[in-house]
Amino acid sequence: MNIILLGLPGAGKGTQAKIIIEHHHIPHISTGEILRQAAEAQTKLGLLAKGYMSKGELVPDEITIGIATNRLRDADCQNGFLLDGFPRNVVQAQALNGFMIANSKVIDHVIYVEVREELLLERLTGRRTCAGCGATYHVVYQPPRIRNQCDQCSGKLKQRDDDREATVRERLRINKHLTVQLLDYYKPEGSLRVIDGSKGIKEVTEDLIGLFRI
Repeated sequence: MNIILLGLPGAGKGTQAKIIIEHHHIPHISTGEILRQAAEAQTKLGLLAKGYMSKGELVPDEITIGIATNRLRDADCQNGFLLDGFPRNVVQAQALNGFMIANSKVIDHVIYVEVREELLLERLTGRRTCAGCGATYHVVYQPPRIRNQCDQCSGKLKQRDDDREATVRERLRINKHLTVQLLDYYKPEGSLRVIDGSKGIKEVTEDLIGLFRI
């Protein structure tokens, strides 16, 4: 089973990815992880990627594509894989399509975990981190016993700068633009499946597993 998992930040892709790979016994290939691994292994492409990542810049498509397709050639991907974070845009999707055709493979499912923007905003801006021990909480889903105080060390809870509303809205805007283009790319191929990610984790999982029976 070859699967692409799409969704905006806060949609719960990471949680569902773990369930999918356990269900199908396939590797979870995350863009961030494979870029870091390639950099640590000091491969030619990895060193190029490291140069961009160390400056906080986006890694160019040709480097990301090279690292991702190299990973897909590994033995553990021969019976399937779950792609998370790749492709990120249409250029990468087209390159992936070319790789799959060249290797006589197909993408079985492109799954989009859809969640309305205001709920994503609530999920992403509600995170709080202890300034003392680093423990994390959420004001709605995992609140501390005492407001703004860590349960473990009584330290003060703070909101990280990248969790503030203005920053989160900008992240969502950029990611939504890219995701809409990817959805338009995959719709004609017939492999796109949309699930409601606003439900509880168990319900979303049941919907996901149901897709694989279609």
